[in-house]
Amino acid sequence: MYLINVLTCFKSQSVAAIVFGDGSHSQLYPLTKRIAEGAIPISGNYKLIDAVVSNCINSSITKIYALTQFNFTSLNSHLSRAYAGAHLGKEGFVEVIAAYQSPEDQDWFQGTADAIRRCLWVLEEYPVVEFLVLPGYHLYKMDYQKLIEAHRSSKANITVSVLSSSRDEDLGLGIFEVNAQNQVIDFRENPEMDSLKFMSEKNSVKFNDIAHHNFPSMGIYVINKNVMRQLLKEYFPFANNLRSEVIPGAISLGMKICAYKFDGYWENMRSIGAYYRANMESTRKTNNAYSFYAIDSPVYTLPRSLPPTLITDAVITDSVIGDGCILRKCTIDGTVLGMRTRVGEGAIIEDSVIMGSDTYQIGAREERGLCIPVGIGEGSHIRKAIIDKNARIGQNVLIINRDNVQEANNEESGYIITGGIVIILRSAVIQDGSII
Repeated sequence: MYLINVLTCFKSQSVAAIVFGDGSHSQLYPLTKRIAEGAIPISGNYKLIDAVVSNCINSSITKIYALTQFNFTSLNSHLSRAYAGAHLGKEGFVEVIAAYQSPEDQDWFQGTADAIRRCLWVLEEYPVVEFLVLPGYHLYKMDYQKLIEAHRSSKANITVSVLSSSRDEDLGLGIFEVNAQNQVIDFRENPEMDSLKFMSEKNSVKFNDIAHHNFPSMGIYVINKNVMRQLLKEYFPFANNLRSEVIPGAISLGMKICAYKFDGYWENMRSIGAYYRANMESTRKTNNAYSFYAIDSPVYTLPRSLPPTLITDAVITDSVIGDGCILRKCTIDGTVLGMRTRVGEGAIIEDSVIMGSDTYQIGAREERGLCIPVGIGEGSHIRKAIIDKNARIGQNVLIINRDNVQEANNEESGYIITGGIVIILRSAVIQDGSII
């Protein structure tokens, strides 16, 4: 047992994780109007990036670099405070590298490949053997040690993680074609569903039939350090993106690229629909949902010194309640309440995500002539909505999408509607008696 632990420790120390906390072309707007994707709250107490960093820690990978660029202030602050040595051992760390300009590079990061290339001088400080490249805004649990062991056993230059089963939607990360020897022979970026149907018809088998060899990419790569340097510095010195340029380029060079098939819950949190769905799943105990409660794979986050939630004569069913909330004679069903959420008497909240508040509000604050404190006012009714942080919902407000509108942009009024989901903007003020 001691020998096994030593070998596991050695293997984990030879791997460095590179986590991207944000990405371009996000479909999570307006949630990403002021913060990066990885900093978006989920399931009450957590940030999206916590899931991926926790996967690393639970897999004994404790050299973690977080590369950030867009709206990174909140994300960088969270990472620096949450993982300052916690559960990382003596030599472990989470080091945040924000986009920067230098005399040699006057522009910001142009993409994932460009970011890694420009940060190699930091990433190569430690004698690692492989880089584990991870998007920081996906929700799933994976033992990365199994992925790394498969990579080493196959003696591959690159190993890509793919979903072993099909989905009825475009996952946005491309499709890998894999041969009978489990080697990647082709890559198609962001194919439309018609293309997937054509691929199935062409091969005369179902999409999820293993003989077909087409698998959705998860955007996760294990790349040997020397291979990473060659690809970014020698073969493709002007490539900006790993997925669309470097990985296909490596395939064209004939490098050995193998697939690691993952069979488990996975959600690409790049759309409002996916984000809403994952939060709703967290309120119900289903086999398909991501678990924040597993003892053998805990989810870490920033410890906060908040008091317990105060519940006074409220009716709460199938919901997740974050720390430090104040709930008075309200009804809450199938809802996620973020930290420091205040819900007034007589309010009803159904199938919604309330992100809460950054601070406690002492008394009410004047806003446009009205005294509307942060939180949900008395007698208000909210259904199928996402209420961003620090929003002020007045009394007797209806946010129920009464007319079943699917798409609407009313940012000047403090809300938009996407896919039938009403999103109240960060720090928006919704006046008493409003109907949305």
